[in-house]
Amino acid sequence: MKPTPLIAAGLLAASLLPLAAAPDTNWPEFRGPRGDGTTTSTPPLTWNETTNVKWKTALHGKGWSSPVIWGDQIWLTTATDDARELSVLCVDKNSGKILRDQKLFTVETPQFIHPFNSPASPTPAIEAGRVYISFGSPGVACLDTQTGAVLWERRDFVCNHYRGAGSSPILWDDLLFLNFDGSDHQFIVALDKRTGKTVWRKERSIDFKDLDADGKPRSEGDFRKAFATCHVATIDGARVLLSQGAKALYAYEPRTGDELWRVEEHTNHSASTRPVVGHGLVYVPSGFGKGQTLAIRPGKRGEILDANAETPPPAGVQLALAWKAKASAPKKPALTLVGDHLFGLEDAGIATCWNALTGEVIWSERVRGNFSASPVVAGDRLYCFNEAGKGYVLSTSGAFQQLAENTLAAGCLASPAVSGNALFVRTRTHLYRIAE
Repeated sequence: MKPTPLIAAGLLAASLLPLAAAPDTNWPEFRGPRGDGTTTSTPPLTWNETTNVKWKTALHGKGWSSPVIWGDQIWLTTATDDARELSVLCVDKNSGKILRDQKLFTVETPQFIHPFNSPASPTPAIEAGRVYISFGSPGVACLDTQTGAVLWERRDFVCNHYRGAGSSPILWDDLLFLNFDGSDHQFIVALDKRTGKTVWRKERSIDFKDLDADGKPRSEGDFRKAFATCHVATIDGARVLLSQGAKALYAYEPRTGDELWRVEEHTNHSASTRPVVGHGLVYVPSGFGKGQTLAIRPGKRGEILDANAETPPPAGVQLALAWKAKASAPKKPALTLVGDHLFGLEDAGIATCWNALTGEVIWSERVRGNFSASPVVAGDRLYCFNEAGKGYVLSTSGAFQQLAENTLAAGCLASPAVSGNALFVRTRTHLYRIAE
């Protein structure tokens, strides 16, 4: 039977519609498969301890690393309160059962760690068959995901993290990138992911010494350390490794470690987020101190920009600020880009939506609580978890709207993960699977 003209027109129209993206299955590193906190999944809007919780698994020790997911496995790290024993956990995604609880490293004399932090703050990176674990200087290792066998490890990176490690490893092609920005040494390293051997190591090209109000050196290391995670992006058709150090954002050639350009930010320190890229711009918060949000127009090889310069760059210089915003800049939660909207969640609970191209504030509203976890965006929803156990869902439309306020028994410092249409949330005490 031939279709009628109306049916034929309907079939043609349906064939022209874009296919809906399949829900993300794997969440392979800090901030997910795209490294920016976005997901094609649709997690629940509401939950509490008795509603939409498929399972809840107690976690021992102290750690703020986010869960990473591959297939039916969830991996995360933890540490004893005295930071002497550093362990990795593998949890079954469907049942919540702990499949592996494995001590990786024993540290005889741990570095000082701020009580807020833990050596198990860096989030692992995972791919088929292998998971890459970092505790910073105390140890980096690659494990077989089926057997738990340690395929390689490195314990030779010298870096005083000063208040504890925080930078997460990321995978790109056959390389594993790690930031080491401490009070004594500041560098980025690329390892062969198969062997753990160093492919290249690049010392930071500037050394910001700590100075007091009189310009004299002081002993603290705050102005040299950072906790940021790097990111590989395509800029002007080329792959660029973006890595934020203590007081500068660097762009490197990912294969060689050659520095391409950098943006210096002298008034801040301890950058802690992962860059976000879109609209031909790189978006980063500058860190602690007189924090500001920067929208950077990438430059040519050899260019250097002072983010606080009062005059624009000379003619012919590409590297520039498209805009910057001094109010409500996040310090620990990363930025999130949704279309033309850039969202920031300041640590004390001020949520801001900027026009990503101009920096115009579209709205800025208080969301109750203190925040360390980076948000996740799913469709038109922004999921934000605070340190007291509240999970807020905000609209990503042009107007501020709180869609839901949810409560768990303990608060979050780890950023959530998503797989299928489920949220995987690590609190101070438990790992949750939240799904309808």
